[in-house]
Amino acid sequence: MNVPDDRRYTEEHEWVLVGENGKVRMGITDFAQDALGDVVYVELSAAGKTVSQGDPIAEVESTKSVADVYAPVAGTVVAANEALSTEPELVNSDPYGGGWFVDIEVSDDTGLDALLDPDTYRTLIS
Repeated sequence: MNVPDDRRYTEEHEWVLVGENGKVRMGITDFAQDALGDVVYVELSAAGKTVSQGDPIAEVESTKSVADVYAPVAGTVVAANEALSTEPELVNSDPYGGGWFVDIEVSDDTGLDALLDPDTYRTLIS
């Protein structure tokens, strides 16, 4: 399984890429997309929505199941990946790139400290 070293992870298999100005980009991991199977539909929270860490932020429907995706940090959604509405398969083909879900402006940096580093996440999924 691909686990990039430039991200942080949750035990629920979301990834977080810390950007500039207190913003993060998030999506689901390679492990999660593989477990889901072929993704056929993604519903994302809209820009402007305020979320607490652990709140549902997206719903992913695959050929196997429907799964909620949770906010890895608290903040405000500032962008949603509109491409997923017409190309949900990007979650499978490019989970760390074109298959990203939302950008969040973080309201509490302590949430980032609670996320798993890449080595810890690798141990979790092995």
